Amino acid sequence: MMRILTFTFVLSMISVFSVGQKNLGVQMIASGTNTSLRGMSMPTDNVIWVSGSNGTVGKSVDSGKSFRWIIVKGFEQKDFRDIEAFDSTTALLMVVDNPAYILKTIDGGKTWKTVFEKNKNGMFLDAMDFKNSKEGICIGDPLVIGSSAKRFFYIIRTNDGGDTWTEVPLTQLPPAAAGEAIFSASGSNISFINHPDFEFVFVTGGTTANISFIGKPGGKSKMVNVPAAQGKESTGIFSLATDKQKRFYCIGGDYKGANNASDNFYFSTDLGEKWGTSTVAPPFGYRSCVVIVSGNTLVSCGTNGVDYTTNPKREWKSITREGFNVCKTAPGSKTVFLAGSNGKIGKLILP
Repeated sequence: MMRILTFTFVLSMISVFSVGQKNLGVQMIASGTNTSLRGMSMPTDNVIWVSGSNGTVGKSVDSGKSFRWIIVKGFEQKDFRDIEAFDSTTALLMVVDNPAYILKTIDGGKTWKTVFEKNKNGMFLDAMDFKNSKEGICIGDPLVIGSSAKRFFYIIRTNDGGDTWTEVPLTQLPPAAAGEAIFSASGSNISFINHPDFEFVFVTGGTTANISFIGKPGGKSKMVNVPAAQGKESTGIFSLATDKQKRFYCIGGDYKGANNASDNFYFSTDLGEKWGTSTVAPPFGYRSCVVIVSGNTLVSCGTNGVDYTTNPKREWKSITREGFNVCKTAPGSKTVFLAGSNGKIGKLILP
């Protein structure tokens, strides 16, 4: 249900703003491929996988200096909205709509094996996340499941690195409100966390914008409303960044209003009991992805630009008005890679 409109921007030269004595800007390193990129995974600072429309996958093993582009045979018309990579040879691809698929490669993308397939009216997968090289999860838009007319978020799990997937039983599926769904915008709306009571969290949009904390087996879950833009199909939380313990950053807005910065960013440090936002300047429009680089340093991106903050409680600063869909960084790295329409890939090195 939650399909995101594609926006096209003319590629620009590097845009910069001053951070102390240094200029911070996005360097364009790739473009011109017939795909809109929304999936990205960086197991290391050198290895970058991206995925997008028209059955397209890209891979770099030299920190973005060069990319190898792959069209997956038999999936040329499909949209790969998320990708999870473990190294330069092993990765999982998610095909969003009905029938939904998850594919796996163990030879660097030369061949792909179907490890999950589901044909059901309304199927739409949104995002994946992995706790380690074995345990993973994938979530999809709500479906009517069981004999009642109630809708539940569709969730599948793996314990063998994605070789096999199991549907979460109905009794453990979180219910969805009328008009509530998940945005498949950047594969960043679900995350495992390290908490004694909760195993993972995910964020939603539409008629309501919520963050759900899913309890560990035998434990209770809780859902919290976030005071972000909500009430329309195009509004809500599109991305979540977390330190997996106490800090949760929710970003989004209204994808039909790229320049609208109203209620597009909120954070919590107490599992959603209280929410705050930037007091001086929020991100500069609708945002489809946010990533924690280190400490309080965050980067966000959307269809009208890229933003940066070292004090999310106070303000964000615009780096460029060039639009991107997804931003990622490798563990421990200060280099952020971004991807968007027309096979566009950018590189941002933080001070």
